Amino acid sequence: MRGFFGIGVEGISKPMNLGSLLRSAHAFGASFAFTIGAAFDAKAAAQSDTSAAVASQPFHAYGNLADLKLPHGCRLVGVEFREDAADLPSFTHPGQAAYVLGAERASLSPELVERCDFLVKIPMKFCVNLAIAGSLVMYDRMISLGRYAERPVRAGGAPAKPAPHVHGEPLWKTKRARKSTSVAE
Repeated sequence: MRGFFGIGVEGISKPMNLGSLLRSAHAFGASFAFTIGAAFDAKAAAQSDTSAAVASQPFHAYGNLADLKLPHGCRLVGVEFREDAADLPSFTHPGQAAYVLGAERASLSPELVERCDFLVKIPMKFCVNLAIAGSLVMYDRMISLGRYAERPVRAGGAPAKPAPHVHGEPLWKTKRARKSTSVAE
């Protein structure tokens, strides 16, 4: 899968949920994880993060929203149970994304919603646990961008093989060829 993603939370009230989110982020191959305005208790989070995610991927603890710095080209995607948010199964994930969830029993702050490039919601009857919601978002990203074969039409059918990856010319050769063609004309 090309691109990268990170996942984080604004505020946190249960360090075990944060630990579970970090463990899932590590399992799904997140490039980084972060908190905004949350007290990060590494010892408490480690009780549920049995993969030691913080030792395996970058973790950023931002004191407030103004401190949040994302990599160049990274789009901020808020995960929020709102009418104006796109349904997750219909959302096209950006190649470079940072997903942010609100703390338990809280929504994303209006300032963070304003800063988001996109808002998505998990189409459910009510909100689920923070770590579960984050895992659902990461799973959806993986299945939609991960070059998996299409599902079979009928239940239990054999899945099709994914199309083989085709390598093109290196980008610098392609650009040089275009340049020499335009100069010759």
